[in-house]
Amino acid sequence: MDGLTGWLERITSMSVATQNKIVISAATILVLILVRRLVLLYVRRNFDDIQVQYHVRKISLYIAYFLAILIMSWVWFRGLRALTTYFGLLSAGLAIALRDPLVNLAGWVFILWRKPFEVGDRIAMGDHAGDVIDTRIFQFTLMEIGNWVAADQSTGRVIHIPNGKVFTETLANYTKGFQYIWNEVPVMVTFESDWEKAKRIMMKIGDKHAIHDVKARNQLQKAARKFMIFYATLTPTVYTSVADSGVLLTLRYLCHPRQRRGTAQAIWEDVLREFAQCDDIDFAYPTQRFYHNLQEGKSGRVRPIEPIPQPDESLND
Repeated sequence: MDGLTGWLERITSMSVATQNKIVISAATILVLILVRRLVLLYVRRNFDDIQVQYHVRKISLYIAYFLAILIMSWVWFRGLRALTTYFGLLSAGLAIALRDPLVNLAGWVFILWRKPFEVGDRIAMGDHAGDVIDTRIFQFTLMEIGNWVAADQSTGRVIHIPNGKVFTETLANYTKGFQYIWNEVPVMVTFESDWEKAKRIMMKIGDKHAIHDVKARNQLQKAARKFMIFYATLTPTVYTSVADSGVLLTLRYLCHPRQRRGTAQAIWEDVLREFAQCDDIDFAYPTQRFYHNLQEGKSGRVRPIEPIPQPDESLND
């Protein structure tokens, strides 16, 4: 070994102490990589849950980084005191040159500490929305929803967003706290339709497809322990209003964020089937219509046609 170290010192001009540091550093990295792979192999063979595998993979990576930095600092800088002095001299330059990476690093710490979202949550941040599929030191990753695809379904695109955006962009979490959302299905019927009957039909359909009240109430009680969330009514309801083309009946109901399009489709299909069986209910849509009050108006509001007074011809003589 002495001959090898002497030969390396002559060839590379590195001292024996530096060579020892390099060997220890390389051995440390290899050991950490080997231990982490063994841990991941054990988890893959004994746990089928994808979320468990993901969290173990992330936590083991962070622990490996921490141990590597700790050992390297001890080997190369002779303790944390020298390391602190070294970083103190470079802090001012790093703060200016690496501003964005440092902000992203602070955002990563904020995400781990405050947990505004976690992997698996559906969020919207700024102009982007999607399901969180990965979080890293400088960025997190979304599986995009919406955009050119209707009803919050996946587009198939993967979006990488810097962690620093959590400090500057508005964040909406679909699944944090209260795990359901309110969705609305508007149905318009003509003024001549039996809108009260149509409303009863829609209420029955809403009760069929909405989240069960007991289940939603339990989720609400859990969310109220952390957030000031209060709903007096969680059952579906139908609101009545008047639009230009007819009577607008809006079904409002609770659903899971990822089932919004599916429930809306099921509700519309039931509405189409039920209304098709009713001769006194018709869908309304923008049309041009000529209204004759004498023939179509209410009998009590029909006024007799009074003759137009003619000028007296004798006054012209």
